[in-house]
Amino acid sequence: VELVESGGGSVQAGGSLRLSCTTSGFTFADSTMGWFRQAPDEECRLVSTITSDGTIYYSDSVKGRFTIARDNAKKMIYLQMNSLEPEDTAMYYCASDKLLGELTYMDKLYRCYWGQGTQVTVSP
Repeated sequence: VELVESGGGSVQAGGSLRLSCTTSGFTFADSTMGWFRQAPDEECRLVSTITSDGTIYYSDSVKGRFTIARDNAKKMIYLQMNSLEPEDTAMYYCASDKLLGELTYMDKLYRCYWGQGTQVTVSP
């Protein structure tokens, strides 16, 4: 299983970014995919998930601002992040249940340990 994140950057509060995750090594179409994030000195937190049938979950902290999507043909997922706030500053990680098991069980881990991630920095 390989997950490669991209699209991070530095923006001012109120700005937008779109994260992408390229995948390989597993059957993408029947997997639950998601995004986690980890800020310095904080736990690894679940941000959003999308199941194979399109059921979506958002954490309360991003609901209404972030949108997750998947493209089964390209084996990719995306995270559109609007109205960004300084509190969104973190390293963002793509995740798959094929790699990690049930993604909700991974919420609040000490560290998002499975990938390189992509850095999002939001300035006031």
